[in-house]
Amino acid sequence: MPQHHDGWEPQDVRIAVIIPALNEEAAIGHVLADIPAYVSEVIVVDNGSTDRTVEIARAAGATVLHEPQKGYGYACLRGMRHAADTDIIVFLDGDYSDHPEEMDRVVRPIVEGQADMVIGSRLRGEMEPGAMLPHAYAANVMFGVLLRLLCGLRVTDIGPFRAARTQDLLTLDLQELTFGWTLEMMIKAARAGMRVSEVPVSYRRRLGQSKVSGSLWASLKAGVKMFYTLRYCWR
Repeated sequence: MPQHHDGWEPQDVRIAVIIPALNEEAAIGHVLADIPAYVSEVIVVDNGSTDRTVEIARAAGATVLHEPQKGYGYACLRGMRHAADTDIIVFLDGDYSDHPEEMDRVVRPIVEGQADMVIGSRLRGEMEPGAMLPHAYAANVMFGVLLRLLCGLRVTDIGPFRAARTQDLLTLDLQELTFGWTLEMMIKAARAGMRVSEVPVSYRRRLGQSKVSGSLWASLKAGVKMFYTLRYCWR
């Protein structure tokens, strides 16, 4: 079962963790083992795995959902709908690059009423050498600058490790169900007047093969899609 690694613990707050997963059998067990015990439900959304990801996730006690439509946003949205009756949703990657035991950092400001959405910044935290390739690092810096200029949103990273109030998320009407999901969420949150803050989080080399940042071609496609997603700054 998940373990809690800190003295802080939220009271009377239902927290769901959503983990989109595609062929993460080498990592998913480690991810689930490090999730704090105060989490009400851990939801692994399988996006078409052909390995033992589903089997390992179920054995670790996670709720496993299936989303046949390929895309990070499709998987996240499937998990959000399942978790609609919770108070806070946390998004976490399934490749063990994030540190689940640092969940307090992204959850606590929301529980204590200081923020509505919290983004974990890998660029402000401790990053293992080689965890983020140079083109991915540059892209995150660039989009951070653009968000400040276009939306007044002061962030340094478009990190996947993040938390938000569930009902706020459900009202954002997110449309970018592939590469633009995380960026659209931040833009629409800012436009909706949500209090978006950022905290430093640690980041390490992922286990297994990256589907996006490890491939220059996939990264280029993601970058083009994210540039297109910036249109929500004016819509």
